[in-house]
Amino acid sequence: MHMLDLMSSIIMEGDGVTQELLDSILINLIPAHKNLNKQSFDLAKVLLKRTVQTIEACIANFFNQVLVLGRSSVSDLSEHVFDLIQELFAIDPHLLLSVMPQLEFKLKSNDGEERLAVVRLLAKLFGSKDSDLATQNRPLWQCFLGRFNDIHVPVRLESVKFASHCLMNHPDLAKDLTEYLKVRSHDPEEAIRHDVIVTIITAAKRDLALVNDQLLGFVRERTLDKRWRVRKEAMMGLAQLYKKYCLHGEAGKEAAEKVSWIKDKLLHIYYQNSIDDKLLVEKIFAQYLVPHNLETEERMKCLYYLYASLDPNAVKALNEMWKCQNMLRSHVRELLDLHKQPTSEANCSAMFGKLMTIAKNLPDPGKAQDFVKKFNQVLGDDEKLRSQLELLISPTCSCKQADVCVREIARKLANPKQPTNPFLEMVKFLLERIAPVHIDSEAISALVKLMNKSIEGTADDEEEGVSPDTAIRSGLELLKVLSFTHPTSFHSAETYESLLQCLRMEDDKVAEAAIQIFRNTGHKIETDLPQIRSTLIPILHQKAKRGTPHQAKQAVHCIHAIFTNKEVQLAQIFEPLSRSLNADVPEQLITPLVSLGHISMLAPDQFASPMKSVVANFIVKDLLMNDRSTGEKNGKLWSPDEEVSPEVLAKVQAIKLLVRWLLGMKNNQSKSANSTLRLLSAMLVSEGDLTEQKRISKSDMSRLRLAAGSAIMKLAQEPCYHEIITPEQFQLCALVINDECYQVRQIFAQKLHKALVKLLLPLEYMAIFALCAKDPVKERRAHARQCLLKNISIRREYIKQNPMATEKLLSLLPEYVVPYMIHLLAHDPDFTRSQDVDQLRDIKECLWFMLEVLMTKNENNSHAFMKKMAENIKLTKDAQSPDESKTNEKLYTVCDVALCVINSKSALCNADSPKDPVLPMKFFTQPEKDFCNDKSYISEETRVLLLTGKPKPAGVLGAVNKPLSATGRKPYVRSTGAETGSNINVNSELNPSTGNRSREQSSEAAETGVSENEENPVRIISVTPVKNIDPVKNKEINSDQAAQGNISSDRGKKRTVTAAGAENIQQKTDEKVDESGPPAPSKPRRGRRPKSESQGNATKNDDINKPLSKGRKRAAVSQESPGGLETGNAKAPKLQDVAKKAAPAERQIDLQR
Repeated sequence: MHMLDLMSSIIMEGDGVTQELLDSILINLIPAHKNLNKQSFDLAKVLLKRTVQTIEACIANFFNQVLVLGRSSVSDLSEHVFDLIQELFAIDPHLLLSVMPQLEFKLKSNDGEERLAVVRLLAKLFGSKDSDLATQNRPLWQCFLGRFNDIHVPVRLESVKFASHCLMNHPDLAKDLTEYLKVRSHDPEEAIRHDVIVTIITAAKRDLALVNDQLLGFVRERTLDKRWRVRKEAMMGLAQLYKKYCLHGEAGKEAAEKVSWIKDKLLHIYYQNSIDDKLLVEKIFAQYLVPHNLETEERMKCLYYLYASLDPNAVKALNEMWKCQNMLRSHVRELLDLHKQPTSEANCSAMFGKLMTIAKNLPDPGKAQDFVKKFNQVLGDDEKLRSQLELLISPTCSCKQADVCVREIARKLANPKQPTNPFLEMVKFLLERIAPVHIDSEAISALVKLMNKSIEGTADDEEEGVSPDTAIRSGLELLKVLSFTHPTSFHSAETYESLLQCLRMEDDKVAEAAIQIFRNTGHKIETDLPQIRSTLIPILHQKAKRGTPHQAKQAVHCIHAIFTNKEVQLAQIFEPLSRSLNADVPEQLITPLVSLGHISMLAPDQFASPMKSVVANFIVKDLLMNDRSTGEKNGKLWSPDEEVSPEVLAKVQAIKLLVRWLLGMKNNQSKSANSTLRLLSAMLVSEGDLTEQKRISKSDMSRLRLAAGSAIMKLAQEPCYHEIITPEQFQLCALVINDECYQVRQIFAQKLHKALVKLLLPLEYMAIFALCAKDPVKERRAHARQCLLKNISIRREYIKQNPMATEKLLSLLPEYVVPYMIHLLAHDPDFTRSQDVDQLRDIKECLWFMLEVLMTKNENNSHAFMKKMAENIKLTKDAQSPDESKTNEKLYTVCDVALCVINSKSALCNADSPKDPVLPMKFFTQPEKDFCNDKSYISEETRVLLLTGKPKPAGVLGAVNKPLSATGRKPYVRSTGAETGSNINVNSELNPSTGNRSREQSSEAAETGVSENEENPVRIISVTPVKNIDPVKNKEINSDQAAQGNISSDRGKKRTVTAAGAENIQQKTDEKVDESGPPAPSKPRRGRRPKSESQGNATKNDDINKPLSKGRKRAAVSQESPGGLETGNAKAPKLQDVAKKAAPAERQIDLQR
C-alpha cells in the first residue's frame, strides 16, 4: 500500500505523466501481461482509479496520437490500443471521457478492417452487463447502430452478433435495435440473415421478455427464406421456444400465450414444395410439438390439446403429414412384397418404379435414388433386415417396438470405420418417416379415455385453454383422421363403446365423425365383437333414415363396409324410404334422397331397377319438374347455405341421386344416361329454372346451375358416360366456369381442378380453364392459373414415372389440350363475328391463358407440336357442324389466332414436329385428301393489333417490309399494397411473366366499387388525384371510351358487372355516376376487356329480359379488367410515374463512412 501511495502522489503532484511512465502502467493491462502477473495488474488498476482526474488527460493525448494522428511510433503499446480501451473502460469509464469521440471518428474510417476492429471493441463496451455507455453517450451509440448498415459484410455480421448480448444485458435498448435487425433480416448475405435469427432466438431462450413481438416476427418471416440454412435455423429456433414456454410452461401462461402462434406457423410450412421443409416439420412435430419420448398418456394428452388448439390450415397440414407418412409406409410395404415374388423383368421394372417413388420422398432425390437402390440391394441379401423392416411397417407394431426396430436396422447398416455415413443418414430419414412413433393401440386407447373425460366434464380442458365442446369435436376429428392411417389400432371393445356413446350425442359433427371411424375400422366387428354389432345396427339405420345428410351418407357406407349381410341391411333402409317420399314436405326429403342415392350406387345389382321407377315417377316428374314454392325476389345471386329453401336443397340432392344411380350402374343400356344428360343440359339452358315459370329466386337458380354443371362433370369421370356426352353438352358444362355468380364460378373451378388433378376427368375438361381468362376477378384468374400449373406438372410427372403411360399419350399429354381448347373457343357464345377485333382479343386472351403455361418449357419440341396441331385442324372440319361454313370459318379463325400467338411467343416453333399429332374425332372430321387450307383468316393489321394492342403503323420509307422484331407491349403497371406486400412468390398471378403483364395495365388508375353478383349494380367511382397528367394519353383514353360507347348489343343476353367479395344485392341504377362523363357503352362485355379498350359505365342492356341462347349468364367486367379509366373527372397518370410509385422500395445499404 505504501508503494501505491507513493506512486499516486508522484502522478498527482508531478508536472505531468511521461509516455514512458504511462507505458509502464498500461502495459500491465494488456491481456498477455495481465495473465502472467496478476499482482501487477491489480496494482495498475487501483493506481488508475486513484489518479483518474490527473491521468485522464495523458491517456486522452496518447490515444489521440495513435487513433487520430496515426502516430503509432509514440509507444510500443500502439498496437494494443483497443485492448487497452476495453480494460480502461472496465476499470473506470471516466478514464476515457475524451477518447470516446475519437472512437466515433474511427467508426467512419474508409478502411473496412479498421471499422470492424472498432465495432468489435464498442460491441464489448456497449454489451457488457453493467455498462451504461449507450445512455451516457447517445451520439456514439447512434453512430455505432449505423454500422448495422455498413457496406462491409464482416462489419454488419459483427454488429448483428453484438445484438444478442445487448438484448440479454440491456433489454431497454431492444427498441433501438429492432429497426436495424429488421433491415438485416432481409440482408442479401445469407450468413447475416442466419445470425439475426440466432441473435433473437438466443435472447428469447434466455428470457422471452427480452424480445418483443416484432423481433419474433422477423424469425417468423425467415421460415420462408429462399435459403435452406436460414429456414432451418428459424424453424428450429421457433420449435425450441414452443417446447420451452408452451409445452413445459417455464414462464407461465402469459409467455405461453405470446408464442402460441408458433405451432400453427410451423405446421403451415408443410404446404411448401421443398421436401426438406416437409421433413423438418415432421422432425419438429416428433421432437418438439409432441415429443415421441414422452409416456403414452402424456404424449396423447399433448397431441389431444394441440389438435384442439390448431387453426384449420394447421389441422389440414397435420392431416396431410400423417397421410404422406402412411403413403410412404404403403410404398415400402409394396417394395417388400415385390421381394417375395420370383425375379422377372416385370418384377424388376415394378421394383425400379417403386424405388424412384420412395426416393422422391427423401431429401436430395438425385442422391437418394442411389442410396435407395443400395438399400434395396441390402434388403434383397439380408433376410433378417427385411423381417425387421416388415415388423416396423406392420399395422400392429407398437411405438416401443418401432424404436427398437429403427435402432436395430441402423446398427446393422452402420460402418465403424466411416464416422460420416451419408447412406446411413438417408436410411435413417426413411425409417423416421415410416416408423409409427406416436400412434399404436395403446395410444388410441389413451386418446379415447381423454375424450371420455371431456364428455364427462372431468378433463383439464379449461386449464388447457380449450372448451369441452371443442375438445370433444376436435378429439373425434383427430380419431377420424387416425382411423384412415392406423385402422388396426382401434380394434378394441373399450374404444368402440366410447364411439357408440358419441353416436348418441346431440352434436351432429361428433356423431358423423364417429360413424366414419366405424366405417374405416370396423371390418372385424361382426366376427369379433357381436355385442358392439347388435348395438350399432339400429343406430346406423336410424341415422340413414332420419339423421343429417352427412350422417346418412356415412351410415350407408358403414353398413356396406363392415357387414356381410349388407344387402338385407340396405334393403331395410331402401324400401321404407322409397315408399315414403313426399315432394310436398321438402325438408324431410333431403336425408332420404342422400341415403337412396348412395344405396343405389353401392348396390346397383340389387337396387338399380327399383330405383328407375323412383327416378322416373318421383325425382323427375314430381320433384325437378315442379316448383311448389315461390322464391324470395331479393335479387341476390347467392345465399348462405342456411338461407337456401328446403325445396331447392331437395332438388340439388335429387340431381346428385341421379348421378349416383348412374355411377352405380356403369352402363347405358336403358338409355337412362342420355335422358339424364338432356335434363341437366335443359337446366343449364334455362339458367336453373327448369320449369321457366319464373317462381324460383336468382340465388336458387345459381345453386341448380352449379349442381347441373357439377353433375355432368361427375358423369364424365365414368368412361361409358363420357362417350355419350355430346360436344354441345360439354360446352354448356364448360360455360359454368363463366357463370354470372362468383360462388358458382369458384366452386365449379375447385371441383374441376380436384377431378383433373386425380386424373379422373378426360383431358378435354382441362380446356375449360382457358375460359377463366374472361373472369373479371383477379383472384379467380390467379387460382385458375395455379390449377393449370398443377395439372400440367402432374400429367408430365405421371408420364415420366409410368413407362406404360406412353400408350395413353392422347389422354395424358398436356399439349393435347390445344385442339379441345380451340374447338371450345370456336363455339364460345360471345364469339359471333370472326372478324370482330374485340372478340378476337378475347379469344387471344383465352388462348394465351392456357398456352403461356404450356409454353413455359419447350420439352420434346412441344412448341412445334402445338403449332402442327393448329395447322392440322385447319385441314379438317368441325364435326359438330361440318356443313356450316360460318362454324368452320370461326374454327379456322381461332386456329389462326393460336398460330399467331405461338409464333410470336416462341422462336422454336418453326422446327419440324417430332411426330404427327392425332386429333379427337369427336370434335374434328377426317381431313379430306388433297385439301389444302393455306388461307389466312385474320388480316395482317388484325394480327399486329392482337399482338401489340396498337394498329399497324403506316408504311414509311422501307419500313413496310421490315419484320416485327418484338411484340410491342404497353408499360406494365405493378399492383400496389397487398399485391406486392410479400417477397414470397405464393401466387404466380401476383408476379406474372412478361406475356401476362399487359393484362393488368391501367387497372389501378381508378378504383371502382362494384357489388359482386349484383344484377344491376351501382358503380361507385373514387378517383385518386394525380399530380402528373399526360394530356395526350388522357385524350386518347377519352376518345377510345367515346368510341366504345357506340358498340351495340349482339345478343339478348343479360349481363352483370361483378367484383369479388361484395354482397350479392340487386338494385336499380338510379344514380348518375358522373354527369360530365362520355356516354356509357350499351353492352358491358363479359369477362375481361381487351388491353386497349377503355372501360365505360356499365348500363343495363336494352333487351335485358330476353332468355339466354346458351343457358347461362356470364360474368362481366369489373374494376380488375384492363379496360382503362372512367373519364368524368378522372385523370390518367403517366404510366411511368404510376409504375415508379407502385414499385416496392428496394433495400439500400447505408454507405456511411
